[in-house]
Amino acid sequence: MNRADFRKLTEIRIKEAKVLLDRKCYEGAYYLAGYAVECALKACIAKETKADDFPPRNANELYTHDLKSLVNKAKLTEELEERILRVVQFESNWRAVKDWKEITRYEYPIDAKRAKDLYRAITTSRNGVLPWLKKYW
Repeated sequence: MNRADFRKLTEIRIKEAKVLLDRKCYEGAYYLAGYAVECALKACIAKETKADDFPPRNANELYTHDLKSLVNKAKLTEELEERILRVVQFESNWRAVKDWKEITRYEYPIDAKRAKDLYRAITTSRNGVLPWLKKYW
């Protein structure tokens, strides 16, 4: 996969999350919203490589679902810390997003508040995590 693939996948997954949220399918919405952030971070990583390709499978440390680790691999740790210090709402949004794990696809139940809070933290236009990541992808 390359950078363009991850960018497109980000948009698809966040749209799917919204559809599920609107239909009160909170578990799927929560999982896909977090997965959209993972894809956005992988687009940022791909941007740093030759030809915008995601590194090969033997670069195992990049094949993680841990968002904090992916921030580091995308070389965004410093920018993230700076943004957290400057923008209180962004800090709150990052706190809601950072602990998402791909294992949540097996988690049940996830209530409406938790799913909606994650979706908002990711998509809020002014201080959401996804608009911030798009500056770097």
